Amino acid sequence: MIHISVQQSAIDIAAEMTRAEAAGAGAVATFTGLVRADDGVATLELEHYPGATEAALLRVAEQAIERWTLQGVIIVHRVGPMHPGERIVFVAATAAHRGAALEACTFLIDRLKTDAPFWKRETRGATASWVEARDNDHAAAARWDQPET
Repeated sequence: MIHISVQQSAIDIAAEMTRAEAAGAGAVATFTGLVRADDGVATLELEHYPGATEAALLRVAEQAIERWTLQGVIIVHRVGPMHPGERIVFVAATAAHRGAALEACTFLIDRLKTDAPFWKRETRGATASWVEARDNDHAAAARWDQPET
């Protein structure tokens, strides 16, 4: 089971956990990302290219399912204006055992940070600026390209 959603509405964690648990797995690993108030950020706005963004997220989910034995993957990502403390992303990986679920969840969030086409703009006071992916985001994603030992 793969569920991908790109939405403007708030992420309903309870509903997404119900969806994840319905997969009948022994383990559910999740990550919830929140908008940070780094350096006075008042608003974070995400834009995306409909269709392309969902396709990119689907590719990341399919890669996780190919790499680990998973029962399911859920990726829910917000777009539009958000404020500090609001949920921006929810990722879940379900598997028979925790190891696969935890690794896959980490993979999913690492890869979507760099592989999904989102454009971020932060507003601080009267100043708005576009934000690029950070070097540590690229490093986290790249570690999954290394051969497994």
